[in-house]
Amino acid sequence: MIGLEFVYAVAGATFAAFAWLSVMDRSNPRRFGTGAFYGLIAVSFFAGDRLGDVGNGVLVLALVALGGTGAVGRGAAGASDGAGAERYGNRLFLPALIVPVVALAGTLLKPDWIDPKQVTLVSLTIGVLVALAVCYVWFRPTVRAPFDAGRGLMDGVGWAAVLPQMLAALGAVFALAGVGDVVGGLAARAIPDGNLFVAVLVYGLGMAGFTIVMGNAFAAFPVMTAGVGVPVLVRGMGGDPALIAAVGMLAGFCGTLLTPMAANFNLVPAVLLDLDRSAVIRAQAPTAVVLLVVNILLIYFLGFRT
Repeated sequence: MIGLEFVYAVAGATFAAFAWLSVMDRSNPRRFGTGAFYGLIAVSFFAGDRLGDVGNGVLVLALVALGGTGAVGRGAAGASDGAGAERYGNRLFLPALIVPVVALAGTLLKPDWIDPKQVTLVSLTIGVLVALAVCYVWFRPTVRAPFDAGRGLMDGVGWAAVLPQMLAALGAVFALAGVGDVVGGLAARAIPDGNLFVAVLVYGLGMAGFTIVMGNAFAAFPVMTAGVGVPVLVRGMGGDPALIAAVGMLAGFCGTLLTPMAANFNLVPAVLLDLDRSAVIRAQAPTAVVLLVVNILLIYFLGFRT
């Protein structure tokens, strides 16, 4: 049965290729530091579960040291000349659409040979591999061309590429440290006894607020769900755990649109497109607020139907 090990192996192999290509790229003045950075990420995917807490902690500190000292640079490889866009036009988007289609199909069909707990992530990874195979057959690039292009994208992002992982891990650390219990205690005192709407409001606004502070909805989720979502909304008021968790996560993503710490939403795209991060956030704010209100109402009206 295929599970997360498959996903980690594919990610590890990808970053191992980035590491090797970086070391061999003489156009990058920091090629050895960049190669070491990608290599350490590959090691975390390949052997993170065997390194132990101390080993993973040392690995993270090494990543921080490489990024913080400017050892990660950018090479010349990976730039596109735009010829493909002129030749194929909008058909270039077809391989990209394969990824969500395969991910959705796998999630809905739930094949027996995929771990049901990880079916979405495994299906997403399979979708990426299928799309890559289609690109090889259709465009006939060299074997290393997709990896050069991917490395060019990663070089453009730089050290910020690991922020989502680290911020998500921060949420787990906060939860283990008991922050969720503290939040739950504060929420219990703030929510009037039996007032469902205020409880939902605290959860939704808390998910968005913690995401703004921590920079990642995955970091906020364990804290708010352990503190308010499960004990108050699910156990205390009989809410639907699947809907509350899913829509609560969307409320967190609304906070992601509003924080400069969000690497995958605001930092990375702004760097790649040479945009003003504050302007990006201002443009996203109205949408984020409207979606947050909608998510809170969805939890309130749909999450507690008996």
